[in-house]
Amino acid sequence: MSFAFPRSRSLVGVVAGTALVLSACGGGGTTTPEYSVPTDADLVVKAVPTIRWDANTYTAPAGEIDVFLANDDSVKHVLVVRQGDKVVGDLELVVGSRGDFDRGTITLEAGEYSIYCTIPGHGNMNSPLIVS
Repeated sequence: MSFAFPRSRSLVGVVAGTALVLSACGGGGTTTPEYSVPTDADLVVKAVPTIRWDANTYTAPAGEIDVFLANDDSVKHVLVVRQGDKVVGDLELVVGSRGDFDRGTITLEAGEYSIYCTIPGHGNMNSPLIVS
């Protein structure tokens, strides 16, 4: 019996030590990316895990719109603005990996548009953008 107690104590120590080491490593990418969202951006969009945008719908003021794109996901995304199936303007923001960000401007009249990712297989990244 004295034999089982030291082994069990050793196993608990190994398990606790392993958990401590794994938590110190960041737990597989669950840390917050290091970027600052600019306070003067008119439209902030984040790509988030499971290949989607962070909001179901976005809004922005008509005119020149300052767009900020951040990547909280682990894969590349390319943001464009579409009206129907047609890309509008020449804004194309690219984020390659987690923590990347990009910024640009586009001029839009009041109306309904969409925030769309052009990467093949990312078709569900298509959220309405209401410009007023």
